[in-house]
Amino acid sequence: MPRSTSLFSLSALTRAYHRNLKVLARAVRAPRIRPAASKALAKVAAKPRVAAAVVRKRPAPRKPALARGEWVGGVAPGPAGARRYHLFVPPGLAVRPGEKLPLLVMLHGCGQTGRDLAVISRMNRLAARERFLVLYPEQERVANAHGCWNWFERRSGKADAEAATLLAAVDKVALRYPVDLGRVAVAGLSAGASMAVLMAALYPSRFCAVVMHSGVAPGTAESSGTALVAMQGRREAFLPDPPPADALAAASGTAATTATAAGARAATAARRLPPLLVVHGDADGVVSLRNATAAAALWAGALDATPGPVRTLQRGQRHAMRVTDFKARGRTVVTLREVHGLAHAWSGGAASLPYSDPDGPDASALLWAFVARQFQGQKAAV
Repeated sequence: MPRSTSLFSLSALTRAYHRNLKVLARAVRAPRIRPAASKALAKVAAKPRVAAAVVRKRPAPRKPALARGEWVGGVAPGPAGARRYHLFVPPGLAVRPGEKLPLLVMLHGCGQTGRDLAVISRMNRLAARERFLVLYPEQERVANAHGCWNWFERRSGKADAEAATLLAAVDKVALRYPVDLGRVAVAGLSAGASMAVLMAALYPSRFCAVVMHSGVAPGTAESSGTALVAMQGRREAFLPDPPPADALAAASGTAATTATAAGARAATAARRLPPLLVVHGDADGVVSLRNATAAAALWAGALDATPGPVRTLQRGQRHAMRVTDFKARGRTVVTLREVHGLAHAWSGGAASLPYSDPDGPDASALLWAFVARQFQGQKAAV
């Protein structure tokens, strides 16, 4: 195959990426077709043109309702332009005087919206039970035709600009709601996971935890021409260079004084990375599992963490998973969960929806258990 070059267009990348995801979504849903319906579709499949017409005429399934609570919309301006977002506030939330609440930032994948991710992950139910806020930023189609976060556009500066804009959304929400900026975590699926881990690498002091579900390891792509190779796990992972000092100070929400800028840059240069949870399926045909192992090893190396023994865990009939904990000074700072038989989908997600596999271990519960430990540590430190 010819080598990828910078002439590889963004539109070609996003079309190929989106096409792969659509094919995968059909494959995930296929086993759930009833036997009678399966026979009918098999007959139709013998006539490709008719099959295409039948599929197009099928009514779209109704989206499940979100968990009860406030679904507040907003817009945050930033270096990448304005980005819309929705904030989930648990129903009947009564905040005590002086109380600050944790915030979880959830970044959707290509072809998704924040609402889609909220539905398949059911994260709002956890938020209502555990009393935290959930922020769902939205990628604009004018910035990416298929709604992908531009995690790979580092050479052009688009990736870093989007990361800074997402931080601006966090800060805007914190001005209007009682957010504890010391207890902010970021998580994502696919392109959202790739952006989440990039944000945590660029601005480590802003997050106390990061969760990467089926994402690409940081530093592996600088442009659209290298993104597909990175998704295949065939490029070396590395921590990206920190932003300029003034950008760091601005992202910290403080005045860009010399002392503040120098301190912010020193903190990033020291790579005081937040703890990382990686969840990835070994049957993922869109983003290679090699990205998960590379990200875990990169993060662990930066934190001087060593891997413990590999454990195999399984709950009931759900997919089994291999778990590796990396510890530094007796504390788990990186956890890698490789899920057997999981494709490019949210593990343990809602049934019959794209990019969601209900047969996998509950990624939302695993995410919360991991993040909650970091939240507790931050609260105790205060």
